[in-house]
Amino acid sequence: MTLKITDLVKKFPKEEGELIAIENFNLEIKDREFVCVLGPSGCGKTTLLRIVAGLETKTSGSLHLDGREIMGPGSDRGMVFQEFALFPWRTVRRNIEFGLEIGKMPSAEKKRISDEYITLVGLKGFEDSHPYELSGGMKQRVGIARALANNPAVLLMDEPFGALDAQTRNMMQKELLRIWEQTMKTVMFITHSVDEACYLADRIVVMTSRPGTVKEIFTIDWPRPRDRASVEFAALRKKILAELEREVYDSSSGSVRP
Repeated sequence: MTLKITDLVKKFPKEEGELIAIENFNLEIKDREFVCVLGPSGCGKTTLLRIVAGLETKTSGSLHLDGREIMGPGSDRGMVFQEFALFPWRTVRRNIEFGLEIGKMPSAEKKRISDEYITLVGLKGFEDSHPYELSGGMKQRVGIARALANNPAVLLMDEPFGALDAQTRNMMQKELLRIWEQTMKTVMFITHSVDEACYLADRIVVMTSRPGTVKEIFTIDWPRPRDRASVEFAALRKKILAELEREVYDSSSGSVRP
């Protein structure tokens, strides 16, 4: 399903004036496309994702998924958080089944679906484990499985590997691509890592400093898996880093407006 964001604006009230977090943001993400969003700290990346998820209200503009306006949270969008956001008292299976329980799905069907996604994310044998018994990478697999269990059209990911060590992060990037290639969901992925974006994305959206809007979009048509040590990978990473550094250097602090 196509996700279309048009003229999006998000303002936060302040004691004096208002803070404009996002201004005139426009983006269209095609069906089954993997898009990464990069930008300087504080540019509104997470706010943007939360608005798409329906967890934050927009000030103006419009968001449409497959032609239908997004008005709030919905099962057509699945969210994966950086901090895992698992229920510590629930097992792996019961965390994955949480959304299905809310939908009052019959037990047999819940088990069939949770079995499918437990296998997909490589957690077979850990169905009855609790989050405290899992590594960081395993916890995030549970988060991905929980988001996918509701069969969303779009998977929204807010720096899902940001809390992981470098080795686990690289492994989870490979795992995510494997899962994506099997499910072919539309993915909107927020990250601070240029390397991660170059490895994962079909397109990379670079945002400006606050107020955040689209500065530049890089299209990557290389086949996967990608070689991080290749000349073309290094060249793209260097180009995007230069854009980000220039944006930080050129940006002003005048984002609080009377």
